[in-house]
Amino acid sequence: MSITASQVAELREKTGAGLMDAKRALEEMGGDMEKAAEDLRKKGIAKAGKKSDRETHEGRVHAYIHSNAKLGAMVQVLCETDFVARTDAFIEMCNDIAIHVSAMDPLYLTRADVPEDVVAKEQELTRGELAAQNKPADVIEKIMEGKMNKFFGENVLMEQAFIKDDTKTVEEFLKEKMSVLGENMQVKRFARFVF
Repeated sequence: MSITASQVAELREKTGAGLMDAKRALEEMGGDMEKAAEDLRKKGIAKAGKKSDRETHEGRVHAYIHSNAKLGAMVQVLCETDFVARTDAFIEMCNDIAIHVSAMDPLYLTRADVPEDVVAKEQELTRGELAAQNKPADVIEKIMEGKMNKFFGENVLMEQAFIKDDTKTVEEFLKEKMSVLGENMQVKRFARFVF
């Protein structure tokens, strides 16, 4: 199958992948745009995982204020070099994360940031809810795990479904951007403001 330049351009626009990577993915997937995009996404996340050990000493503090001026967020996002921190792509990514924070109101950055007493209280409430259902212990544990994952998915920024594309988490969005920009990046902290 012959891959056209317009197909490659469309995939690049959709994924932010390089020219040759987009062409190769389309060829490998027989021209199927969705499969090629998914393939690039998986490869990008794998590449980003390798970069995550590198030090981040640069970055920016970025603010987003909603049009009604009654809601906003600030995020501190780190990267490896000041060159990347000044790029439009990095600034746009910071803005997207700030918009997400203002809309989704996460309470914690990562699962590790959730205090143990909050986790214990949530588990206690869930156990109490399940105790009346007379289910076997192994089933209760699976339900517990699912309910705790849901709790983290609602309250932890990096585990929330990304507001602009709910097929991925904020962490997956960040890893995709790492693969495009070629540097390790991390959200260091955030704050949300409501009038």
